[in-house]
Amino acid sequence: MLEAISEALILTGEVEVVVIKIAIIVCDMIGVLVLMTTVGKSVWNYFHRDRHVKLMLAQGIALALEFKLAGEVLRTVTVRDWNELVILGTIIALRGAITLLIHWEIKAEKHDAAEEKMRKLEYEETMAEIEEVKAEIAEIEEQKAEIEEQIAELEELQEELLDERSEANTKQYT
Repeated sequence: MLEAISEALILTGEVEVVVIKIAIIVCDMIGVLVLMTTVGKSVWNYFHRDRHVKLMLAQGIALALEFKLAGEVLRTVTVRDWNELVILGTIIALRGAITLLIHWEIKAEKHDAAEEKMRKLEYEETMAEIEEVKAEIAEIEEQKAEIEEQIAELEELQEELLDERSEANTKQYT
């Protein structure tokens, strides 16, 4: 009876190890797939002149590293000796540091993109204001032209009146 229980426990332990190894492989494969997909999309977007390629690439690499890091954490369950544990700990620390640097880069890139968007909005607002001023200038020029026409008409009337007066004065003296 004790032998059956110990065999069942050994079998259960082996099943757990197999499940963990499968989970490690799945995490690693998902990480590789995410990385390959991200690189493919980034190359495509680079040639199509997308400004946010760097941000998309950094986000994809960060996600891929998260999956790879999950695989490394799962590996800690199957570690047999201290050397493996030290190597695994170093790998986890390095991947964690790289992930933090990438997240910092993503934050900086998002900030730059937001500033660029603000500059673009300010430019568009300035251009709209310039167009409004141009429209006002055109309206003022139209009013100026109308006033100049009225002045010309008044000058003609004034000349006619002066001519009529001079004729009237000439008739009066003759």
